Amino acid sequence: MHIRPEIGHSEARRIINVVADTMEARGVGAAVAVVDPNGELVAFFRSDGCPLPSINIAANKAYGAAREGVPSKTLGDRSRDEGFPLTYYGDLRYVGWGGGLPIIVDGAVVGAVGVSGLTETEDVELAQLGIASLDS
Repeated sequence: MHIRPEIGHSEARRIINVVADTMEARGVGAAVAVVDPNGELVAFFRSDGCPLPSINIAANKAYGAAREGVPSKTLGDRSRDEGFPLTYYGDLRYVGWGGGLPIIVDGAVVGAVGVSGLTETEDVELAQLGIASLDS
């Protein structure tokens, strides 16, 4: 039987807490999704001031990052550079904006984080902060 590690509830809460605390300190609002390796939701946070479309976008960024094992921006870059639409993947949940990052442990994708609601750079930075909290 094949057994693979995946993100647990306590790790997902740690990621959410770090990102939420950072957003609160900066006075900004966004959505944060943490998913398992299949892209299914483990934890979600929507702060005050979060734009409503960002709710689904954060989850979708994390979904694609987990499923493909690459940042969501990489999916968008590949789509543009290689000339095929994101629908090539056969799933309308794939998005190509930055802010979705896979969580990789010992070479295996154990989940992903998606942040949406701020600039692409800020979304990526917050997702990175969340993942980095797992090392502490």
